[in-house]
Amino acid sequence: MRSKIPESHEASGEPPRAPSLLERAATVYDFNQHVRARPPVPPVEPARAPEPAAGPVAAFEADASDSDDATFLAIPPELRAPIGQELPDEFHMPFVASDTAMIDRGMLAANGMMVPGAPVGPLAEEFRLIKRQLLITRAQIEASAVPDKARTILVCSARPNDGKTFCAINLALSIAAERDTEVLLVDADVAKPDVLRQLGLDDGPGLLDALADTSIDVETLVIRTDVPHLSILPAGDRTTMDTELLASARTRAVLARLLAADPRRIVIFDSPPALAASPAGVLAMLVGQVMLVVRADHTPESEVRAAVNRLDSCEHIQLVLNAVSFVPGGARFGSYYEQGGAR
Repeated sequence: MRSKIPESHEASGEPPRAPSLLERAATVYDFNQHVRARPPVPPVEPARAPEPAAGPVAAFEADASDSDDATFLAIPPELRAPIGQELPDEFHMPFVASDTAMIDRGMLAANGMMVPGAPVGPLAEEFRLIKRQLLITRAQIEASAVPDKARTILVCSARPNDGKTFCAINLALSIAAERDTEVLLVDADVAKPDVLRQLGLDDGPGLLDALADTSIDVETLVIRTDVPHLSILPAGDRTTMDTELLASARTRAVLARLLAADPRRIVIFDSPPALAASPAGVLAMLVGQVMLVVRADHTPESEVRAAVNRLDSCEHIQLVLNAVSFVPGGARFGSYYEQGGAR
């Protein structure tokens, strides 16, 4: 068996090998002297935590020369906040108030009116019938020679306390429940406006202000409410010239502006009683329909006829009987919804 250890030159009988260039250079130059001369590496000590500063460090104040930002350079030096300065803990972003008015549902319920979102009751069902007839008549007016009047309704009564404002608000709430309709309820009872109070809303400038000042865009006075599809226009500042303002050409321009703002909008006017104030007769000339509220066992037939004559400039006048007493145990329209739900 042969050994794996290489044989020496003497044993093999071969002549000795001449040293290589590297081997000969190593005998002349000491390549290890740099290694021997290198100082020993000191042991690495564990890092220590930095000591706390002796005092508070002043915030660095930015200088205009340190920034090329044009917006920053435009700020006066005395108004520049130090870089890195934090907001105080009590800082809060300002609350942006919504322009949507919140209708008081509790007040509606206390006044016996419809409450948006509440279960359907007899009152809601009765106004469904009323609005359906008005919407049918609207379609007939649109096919006539005066289609612009189709989207206007005047709610009126013969005398005070017949419930016209009650009916105007409920009618507006009922029509606003339609999917493809917007409703603008205008408080046109300029002598005794009461719509906003009954809705729990704050009063403000409105119809009379837009009529008196031609520079006012009436649409900017419209109050959007949290009831979908329902807006309100207040009566505005009272004036002794209310009838004259309503009879002016400016009123027609204002009404045209309100109708043009939304092609789906129906404008409902709550007017003064026809036999108690003259504006009702003037407004009747501008609308397509009149809903005359008659209070049961209260309004004499003679006054109903007189009110109809006062409003006869409008071709379509429909009567609504308000405050009807029902016989206990008798059938009442809308009671089906009180019988435990749909079948």
